This record gives sequence, C-alpha cells and structure tokens, in this order.
Amino acid sequence: MSSRPATLVGVVRVLPILVLIGLTIFSLVSVAQSAPGEVRRLPRWLWFVVVLVLPLIGMVCWWLFGRPLSDSDGQPSRPMAPDDDPDFLRHL
Repeated sequence: MSSRPATLVGVVRVLPILVLIGLTIFSLVSVAQSAPGEVRRLPRWLWFVVVLVLPLIGMVCWWLFGRPLSDSDGQPSRPMAPDDDPDFLRHL
C-alpha cells in the first residue's frame, strides 16, 4: 500500500517537467515553421535560441511578442484545395 502514494508523488513531480518539455518542443517547431519575414521583434534564429535557452520565459515571449500575426480577415493565405484556387480553375 505504501508504494501507491509514492508513485503518485513521483508523477506529480515529473508531470510539470514533461509538460514544459512538450510545450518547449511545440514552440521550437512553431519558430522553425514560421516564415522569416513574418516573425516579429527578433530574427527567427534568435527566437529559436531564446526559446531553447530560457524555456518558460522564452516560450511565453515567443507566443506573445514574436510569432507571426494571423490575417485580419481570417482567410487562409493560400487555398487549401485545388478546387478553391481561382487560378487553378481558370486554367481548366
């Protein structure tokens, strides 16, 4: 019976670390996939270094100040399928 509470304590200790690692990786992928000309405040490579060196602070700063803003009209920047592309349909 005593091993069950010890296991729960171990999970509670490790879970925040795993969440931080996962969110850091997610943020690094977001930085890497961003277009270099659309990143705000700092160059993309520097954002990558900031998120990698300062995981929690860098990640929060990236999502608040660095990531590219979405289009204001809410439309995707490129069509998702060929039948949504007017240029493609025009050449049929």
